[in-house]
Amino acid sequence: MEPIYPLPTFDSLGVPAPPSDTDALKIATEWLELFSNLVAVRDVEGIMSLFLPISHWRDMLALTWDFRTFNGAQIIRRFLVDRLSHVRPTEFRITHPEYTRLLTPYPDISWVQAHFTFNTPIGACSGVLRLVPQPDGIPWKVHCIYTNLEDLKGHPELIGTLRNPAPNHGKWSAERAAERAFENVDPTVLVIGAGHSGLDIAARLKYLGIPTLVVEKNARVGDNWRNRYEALCLHDPVWYDHMPYLPFPPTWPVYTPALKLANWLENYAEALEIDVWTNTIVLGALQDPASCMWNVDVETTSGMKRTFMVKHIIFATGLGDRQSKIPFYPGMEKYKGEIKRSVDHRRAEDHAGKRVLVVGAGTSGHDIAADYAIHGIDVTLYQRSSTYVMNAESFRHVLKGMYAEGAPPTDVSDRVSASFPHLMSIGLGQRQALKIATDDKVLLDQLRESGFKINMGFMDAGFSLLARNRAGGYYLNVGASEMIINGKIKLKNDSPIAEFTESGLRFKNGSQLLADVVIFATGVGDPRDVIRTICGDNVGDRCGKIWGLDAEGELQGVWRDLGVPGLWYMLGNLALGRFHSKHLAMQIKAIETGIFDGRYSEPIGEQ
Repeated sequence: MEPIYPLPTFDSLGVPAPPSDTDALKIATEWLELFSNLVAVRDVEGIMSLFLPISHWRDMLALTWDFRTFNGAQIIRRFLVDRLSHVRPTEFRITHPEYTRLLTPYPDISWVQAHFTFNTPIGACSGVLRLVPQPDGIPWKVHCIYTNLEDLKGHPELIGTLRNPAPNHGKWSAERAAERAFENVDPTVLVIGAGHSGLDIAARLKYLGIPTLVVEKNARVGDNWRNRYEALCLHDPVWYDHMPYLPFPPTWPVYTPALKLANWLENYAEALEIDVWTNTIVLGALQDPASCMWNVDVETTSGMKRTFMVKHIIFATGLGDRQSKIPFYPGMEKYKGEIKRSVDHRRAEDHAGKRVLVVGAGTSGHDIAADYAIHGIDVTLYQRSSTYVMNAESFRHVLKGMYAEGAPPTDVSDRVSASFPHLMSIGLGQRQALKIATDDKVLLDQLRESGFKINMGFMDAGFSLLARNRAGGYYLNVGASEMIINGKIKLKNDSPIAEFTESGLRFKNGSQLLADVVIFATGVGDPRDVIRTICGDNVGDRCGKIWGLDAEGELQGVWRDLGVPGLWYMLGNLALGRFHSKHLAMQIKAIETGIFDGRYSEPIGEQ
């Protein structure tokens, strides 16, 4: 499948490969100086002469107060005409010169990658640019550039030298208890859910001076991981998963068990003094149309009720309504076995001696099936559609040399990762997926021989874009694939399900499968269903789509304007939560301090 935007190969540029001793710092410094001078006089045509016709500009809040990617010179030109005079960026400087390098990701592609900083009247900003060679006599030009808001002027995070002085030790416990109780005072922000996303944003807001309360329905922080199946383990490495302000220690395992993460989240909330009410549910939230304030009713398991009036509600409740995602099939009512959702699975031993069918061949389906197989329980994995599979060790290709022992610091890696526009990255992803498939060839061939159906990901571009567009449909292999190959996990995928019978399932090709337990690992519902439950259908109808890529290649609805004032959604893995929680916190801080002056959000022409 052809990518939407071609890559800047040497052939397409009409240039040979640059020499390995190319002075990357000199090239980047000279380009940025010229760019800075043209920006200062608002010379849009001059600026555009520094860009390829097929170029990309990704911005996170710095110039648009939104998450935008402008693809193509015509779109970038319109963006600059609209925004340069309003934003007035200045003081462009190369930073992290040690990471300014000539990189050759593939034999036919090279670029100079450089980090820079600049300022606007609103805040301090950073950026990453990639310059590609041109024919003799023409300066290097930009293929893609990334700009990012780092801090709000006059409103820094209260960390480091700005941290609070030592509290009165004799009164500290009482002061913390009073703060957490919110007696006779309302928080500015109410966060629903104390998983990693909820704690990330609460920590960011706390250290921007925004009073924030997190409410969690479970008894303990971390129970959303603690109460899941015992075999659950993160499939991405520890360096990718650090949380804001408090990274995992160097003794931490590369792949984190769920129980260990649960306990870490509980300790994280305590260490960062995040105000959390556990055993608390939100009964409902109603927004005043005039003031846009939210009246939120909460109730604890002890029966205490409280109504808060808050300016912002942040849903950090995961990808969707876990109560709603068991597909309906005829005959379910007559089935005499047990039907469960994947989120209800705890221990494989609970079904010792029984025949188990797991419906769904994504990550949860594989993990649960492997749990049963390890314990010697008869288990079949039912694959409804093809799955993208790669070995967990091949994740290093996705991370592009970042998030590893000895790699650049996490904050540098975060910005490099964010600097690749998603639509531009399709071509890179397709090459990367082929490389991974080559490395994993033995595994993938054996899976195909076993009858397992495999695909190459979203637009054949592998894992990353599939995760961002679908949030599922993949498995990073940590052992279940071998169990499918050797038959410890049986496989069924030759026909759609027709109906349940008293003792199992019948398929449309006439085949039947006996099962005492059927577990649906078929994903979760629309995140807006959770919003509807608490805020009502009117609010839910006004919300835009949450997750999946928009026409510009940006994720929809998360960390950004959701379509309803004062309503936000935090969602994503630990890496995305760490990075984008600050983006969301800065938006709220800017709104609360009156420096937010409107988003540049309307689409520009054809992307």
